Amino acid sequence: MAEGRFISYLRVSTERQGRSGLGMEAQRKAVADYLNGGHWSLLQEVVEVESGGDDNRPKLAEALALCRLHSATLVIAKLDRLSRDAAFLMSLQKADVRFVAVDMPEADETVVGIMAVFAQRERKLISQRTKAALQAAKARGVKLGKPGNLSNQDAGRKAGRAMRTAKANRRAADLAPFLATIRASGASTLREIAAALNERNIPTTRGGTWSAVQVSRILARQPA
Repeated sequence: MAEGRFISYLRVSTERQGRSGLGMEAQRKAVADYLNGGHWSLLQEVVEVESGGDDNRPKLAEALALCRLHSATLVIAKLDRLSRDAAFLMSLQKADVRFVAVDMPEADETVVGIMAVFAQRERKLISQRTKAALQAAKARGVKLGKPGNLSNQDAGRKAGRAMRTAKANRRAADLAPFLATIRASGASTLREIAAALNERNIPTTRGGTWSAVQVSRILARQPA
């Protein structure tokens, strides 16, 4: 049975299909049948009219942003609703979003993992070449000691900080359209914006409720 929160993404390939609903109702029914039973909530349905060969899909980007904001799972009726391009499916891994395809529910993150095998293989080969080079250097008498380890640790810390910063900036970008709408509706103070975010059931990064301080931090990351 389905559990948790979901964002539904429906796609049709032509404007005519979008106007007529052809294909969309079948997708909507497939999603509803999958979610039938259990403890779940469908937070929003996002519909996109786009060519299957086009990976530039603003509505999909919107759906992914909603999933990140609500810690929700992206649910689609058929795997090919995302893309016929395997490289595009791999972008879901970077999106940091769980997803499930109704026609193949076992093929969620696993599919992305399978597609990432080639990249992992390349990293493994690089690692093997690096180890071989270090062993050759050691055989030549080169000392491989503490300074190098400290350098690696410092690089790891910098990479970790960069990753956290990138994630925070991405969340700020996800929130930007919601903040613009809230401000346009008349909210001007940090407390009013926090209250509006809470009314929309958008959780903070850690899953809690918004305060004025948290809003100020997000606004500080917004482009000028």
